[in-house]
Amino acid sequence: MELSLTTQTFGVDDQSWLGSEHGTQATESVTLDTSTFTAGTHYPAGYFKSGLPLGKITATGKYGLYNSAAEDGTETLVGFLFAAVKAPAVNTVDVGAAMLVHGKVRTSRLPVEVDAAGQADVAGSIRFI
Repeated sequence: MELSLTTQTFGVDDQSWLGSEHGTQATESVTLDTSTFTAGTHYPAGYFKSGLPLGKITATGKYGLYNSAAEDGTETLVGFLFAAVKAPAVNTVDVGAAMLVHGKVRTSRLPVEVDAAGQADVAGSIRFI
């Protein structure tokens, strides 16, 4: 896992999926299992887009892309990637990130659609508008 301090510029991070400022000051630190993401789909420009839905992988405690059809823990939505994160050169290196677990989310602005089951998983902590 890469934990050294670096400064990188990604351009503008599109956080238009956030429905309010509520919850943005209380994000959780997580470790992304980058092998659960697809380069051309989830990080085509070299970074993971903010707003990606996340699930917790039961076996490792790391976080991967939410997938309602999975059976590894990621079938349960637990939050959203709060800010863009640079993708490593190979998808076997884990990266640290911040996850939004409480607040409002604009469904039409998410980079990946979240189904009704995922929305039900976080009912009470995330409100979809």
